[in-house]
Amino acid sequence: MSTPQAKNPGLRPLAEVDPEIAALIRKEEEYESRTLRLIASENYVSRAVLQATGSVLSNKYSEGYPHKRYYEGQVNIDAVEELARTRIATLFGAEHVNVQPYSGSPANLAVYLAFVKPGETIMGLGLPAGGHLTHGWNVSITGKFFKSVPYGVRESDHRIDMDQVRSLALEHRPKLIWCGTTAYPRQIDFAAFRSIADEVGAILAADIAHIAGLVAGGAHPSPVGIADVVTSTTHKTLRGPRGAMILSKKEHASALDRAVFPGLQGGPHNNTTAAIAVAAREASDPSFKTYASQVVENAKALAEALAARGFRLITGGTDNHLLLVDMTPKNIGGKPYAQALERAGIVANYNSIPFDPRKPFDPSGIRLGTPSATSCGMGVAQMEQLAGWMDEVAQNPTDEARIARIAGEVAEVCKAFPPPGILL
Repeated sequence: MSTPQAKNPGLRPLAEVDPEIAALIRKEEEYESRTLRLIASENYVSRAVLQATGSVLSNKYSEGYPHKRYYEGQVNIDAVEELARTRIATLFGAEHVNVQPYSGSPANLAVYLAFVKPGETIMGLGLPAGGHLTHGWNVSITGKFFKSVPYGVRESDHRIDMDQVRSLALEHRPKLIWCGTTAYPRQIDFAAFRSIADEVGAILAADIAHIAGLVAGGAHPSPVGIADVVTSTTHKTLRGPRGAMILSKKEHASALDRAVFPGLQGGPHNNTTAAIAVAAREASDPSFKTYASQVVENAKALAEALAARGFRLITGGTDNHLLLVDMTPKNIGGKPYAQALERAGIVANYNSIPFDPRKPFDPSGIRLGTPSATSCGMGVAQMEQLAGWMDEVAQNPTDEARIARIAGEVAEVCKAFPPPGILL
């Protein structure tokens, strides 16, 4: 008797078609299940988000926007995109939403294309101070095509220097001001940025890629309605697929939509759009607010536990999901410490700190984030335990016997808090 797979080879499972890739995916599932993941930009998505991402919507090509496509056969795609836009608009209180950008960097490029001409002046938080490459840093296209005037943080407390922001804005009169960060553990004063932007006649863009889930869950102030345009990835704290979105006031809708398509890209990734819709629905559930507040509570608990063990926290603590730690007092660089932590089953990333005397590829600090652990159900008690392990590793990062013992203990804790979305 013939099987469905014999009649249609496209139905053959991945393990049969490509056992090497299937095995690597399985290994990653096991790795993500037995390690404590503290990458601030990572998270676990639900099985529903994974299923939407791997759906038949990958088969469709859909240049254009709902009901204005350049291809036929879009009735279901239009409905999917409309659901995603409506749910995101409701979740964040936005007047207009575009869910087609492929990732956060293209979303930010669309903002430039919509509002700024090459050579005009823009401002953003400098990369060494915790900003993002696409906010005008010199190695990015955004620092090459535009006149970038970076602002920074105060050396005394490593907080964003709003006096400097205003002074630079008054001196250089930028066309666009970014407020948003990737390694800054404090809340952003969007209203203060709005005041400065209004004073110099600049467009204000808020990049909330890291904190979108906290904003949606009410654990961080929202820039929607304050900034002219808000960009974000849809993963990280929001727990969606690896995509992006742009939220804006209605008056900017047309310019931004044209910048995304046809300005920067062709057809959207419809499978990602569907997964964004799923994530937005999940984020509208009351349980998401509990998750968002727990992310912040866990970050603060971890900060306190590390500080009690002699770790130096940039800004002295955190208001959001991440911590930036200067390893100098522990007499170890950020990179070798992050590598030792990974061997112990604790996955973080080495990171520059403000005014770092070391090079970016071998910096003084590490960056930690609590979203993934929180999504697994971990709480304050596990943060205290985590700080103890981290301190042990810092005391002797080459003691492989101790590191192996910690890795085993970490794996046991992870068994009690299995990650959502992964079937083992």
